[in-house]
Amino acid sequence: MEATLGQPRRRDASLAGGVAALFALGISELMGGLISSVPSLIVSIGTEVIDLAPPAVKDFAIETFGTADKPALIIGIVILSALFGALLGLGGIRSRTFPTMGFLAFGALGAIAAVRDPQSEAVASILVAAVSAGAGLAAFFFMFRRAAAGEGPAVESNLGRRAFLRGAGAFVLLAGVTAVAGRFLVQRVRMATNRGEVILPAAEAPLPAPAPASSLSVAGISPVVTPNDSFYKIDTALSVPRVDLDTWSMKITGLVDRSYELTYTDLLDLPMVERYVTLSCVSNTVGGSLVGNAKWLGVPLSDILDRARVQTGADQIIGRSVDGFTVGFPTEVAFDGREALVAVGMNGEPLPFDHGFPARLVVAGLYGYVSATKWLAEIELTTWDAFDAYWVPKGWSKEGPIKTQSRIDTPQPNARVEAESRHIAGVAWAPGRGISRVEVQVDDGGWSEAELSEPLSKESWRQWSINWDAQPGTHRLQVRATDGNGDTQTSEQRPPRPDGATSYHAISVVVE
Repeated sequence: MEATLGQPRRRDASLAGGVAALFALGISELMGGLISSVPSLIVSIGTEVIDLAPPAVKDFAIETFGTADKPALIIGIVILSALFGALLGLGGIRSRTFPTMGFLAFGALGAIAAVRDPQSEAVASILVAAVSAGAGLAAFFFMFRRAAAGEGPAVESNLGRRAFLRGAGAFVLLAGVTAVAGRFLVQRVRMATNRGEVILPAAEAPLPAPAPASSLSVAGISPVVTPNDSFYKIDTALSVPRVDLDTWSMKITGLVDRSYELTYTDLLDLPMVERYVTLSCVSNTVGGSLVGNAKWLGVPLSDILDRARVQTGADQIIGRSVDGFTVGFPTEVAFDGREALVAVGMNGEPLPFDHGFPARLVVAGLYGYVSATKWLAEIELTTWDAFDAYWVPKGWSKEGPIKTQSRIDTPQPNARVEAESRHIAGVAWAPGRGISRVEVQVDDGGWSEAELSEPLSKESWRQWSINWDAQPGTHRLQVRATDGNGDTQTSEQRPPRPDGATSYHAISVVVE
């Protein structure tokens, strides 16, 4: 007959298991911060969840949580881990084998997820997972015995249970401290990449500051150049990859006559250009905020590829991130005259960490999911049929040209405004084609042409504005744009999947 650890109360046993699981996660975060070759186990498991989740689940997460979907996932993993630990604690009442096997499985899951991370070192990842699981198991048995010791005569029981609860509180505190320390160390490693010491080279023909005519003086309108800290951030990385400038390089491989590799210094030594380019996420809803315009500094992608001498038949370019994320787009895009860059700078400074430091792809006219590789590690030339990038097997179109879109920035949806002459204003974009006209409709009236700002480039958005004599009542405002080819955006309502949302942006406002 197998020995038991005693009979603590069920709630105490489950509490011991839940707290021990949290302690194990805290230890894993601390070790992830101490060992640069090991990713956070929470992040690694979360990445696996993202990769394996059905498209419908991902769509639900984006629609429900928006840009907070990643924090929500991490919180969910922590909560589920605690619940799993609680179940192990209940099982420990009958047999110590149950929690032992459970924590070992917990560690194995973390090890498998970490090893699959392209940035991890296998042996170190397995070691961290083992130590974390062992620490959690040790904490569990320590608290379990405390809980069992608290059962007995009334006075002794009360004293013992208070000791158990103090111990549980101490482990929760340790879990929080170790997790925070681990996150702090990870941030410290990121800062150790010496981004702050990077001096970007000047472009061969630096762009002048935007002329006054490129912006309209309307309160509430999006700035013509989006500040870095306001630029949208959408990617599959739960944690920004750690990139060491001393070891980072970018490879050009595949169907080329000359494969080669560039260090960061090599890349900065190449002739640079500056370009204004608007980027947009395919998940952006009509009128959404997942779009921005920036001044990018980088090397033309065509120059990078010309050095490699692309072979005949290589009709797809794959961009591969240091964390394994991939995009794929037609090779002709790099040579058809649009702006396609290996970018190193954004709005006059080195790329921010969240936006792909040290290098990323910026391709005008294509949604980010097929082009905008952050933390770029490799450019591979292949055929169109030989490879499907990350999002294609998950139900998104293989080709992702940005659709002509326009957005009302002011007034805000459902705003209550005074009856007076005011502006209806916003932005419109069709990278690669430019915007030639924007029109606004109030209620069932005719379409009125808006004033446009001077374009920074045909790759960037334009501001628009129109005067409106607002009369009391509830009004429906909508906008549509026409691109440089003379094609007006469609009124057909389609969701973002599979290749971008369509419709006119329409809002309701109340004039008092």
